Amino acid sequence: MKSKKTIRGFALIEFDDLYEQKCSLQKSSIATTDAIWFGVDNTGEKLGGKDVNNRMHLNREQVKTLLPYLIKFVETGEL
Repeated sequence: MKSKKTIRGFALIEFDDLYEQKCSLQKSSIATTDAIWFGVDNTGEKLGGKDVNNRMHLNREQVKTLLPYLIKFVETGEL
């Protein structure tokens, strides 16, 4: 994992998944709530001439809801 900042100064963590796909966890620039971008960076597809975003855009409540499942997976290998 590599920790750095985006051009606009937001925290960015880059890493590869099990299939060697480029992924990231990034602080979102959305002004209305605290949020992160998380997932695969390679968009591949285009929709209406624009890249399709494959990363999840999650707010703090959504991350809080996912955390127990992620912790259980780390501890047991199960969901």
